[in-house]
Amino acid sequence: MNVGFIGLGAMGRHMAGHLLRGGHQLGVYARRADSAAPLVAAGATSYETPAKLAAASDVVFTIVTTSSDFEAVALGADGLIHGARSGSVVVDMETISPAVARSVAQMLETKGIDMLDAPVSGGPMGAEQAALSIMVGGKRAVFERVQPLFACMGKTITRVGDSGAGQVTKACNQLALLVTAQGVAEALNLAQRLGVDPAQVREVMMSGIAGSKVMEVFGKRMVEHNFDNGIDTRLYHKDLGIVLDLAHQSQLASPGAALVMQQINALMGQGKGRQDLASLITVLEGMSSSGSKT
Repeated sequence: MNVGFIGLGAMGRHMAGHLLRGGHQLGVYARRADSAAPLVAAGATSYETPAKLAAASDVVFTIVTTSSDFEAVALGADGLIHGARSGSVVVDMETISPAVARSVAQMLETKGIDMLDAPVSGGPMGAEQAALSIMVGGKRAVFERVQPLFACMGKTITRVGDSGAGQVTKACNQLALLVTAQGVAEALNLAQRLGVDPAQVREVMMSGIAGSKVMEVFGKRMVEHNFDNGIDTRLYHKDLGIVLDLAHQSQLASPGAALVMQQINALMGQGKGRQDLASLITVLEGMSSSGSKT
């Protein structure tokens, strides 16, 4: 297929590269030429605007940052809607509001353009290894058409429902991940406070029912105080805001999300928004340190 890609950051550049190596004709759009340069050198074509990219593509993937970023790329003055042909497909793979995903899908549909919301889980490593989990909302026929492209980027590819369902699933994923990360941070901080090696405590927990991917990945970084890798905390802050908005709109209690948001707010206030989520443990360590002085 002729495939377009927008969002060539830590994850997007790997995902786009897999599509290119999968034998597809790849077009890219990037605000900074240096972001697209490696892919162009590998055979991709660079376009000046999202509209021009869309005009040359059967399917355009985006993995930008926020709901407003996606709206601008899709519907802005030079957005995809102004170039995409009837029958083409737009796939948003960033984590955004389900309401925005549905709204943009409706706008595109007026031009005969299909859309899937297909956020991912797996982080930069999953993107590099083409091992992402992809949760997809949209029409089944459109999903089946795009599935060979998803297979270039991920291992677990699931249509979870109609438009917006992919983003709802991702919100649920982030809620579970973040509440679990808070629990891991509290457990390891408690071990440290009581004079037991948190690295050994983590190893024991990994072999029992408390073991999890979050314990494996983020717990290791917490023990090592390695906060330079992974996904920026500021992005989890954005995602958790979506979760709390959904809970508020649905009049549902989400006390775990509210608690973790306060911890992440503290990190953001300390200027640690670009550190890995594992830096959650530093908030607890700071609280422990303050308590020991009283």
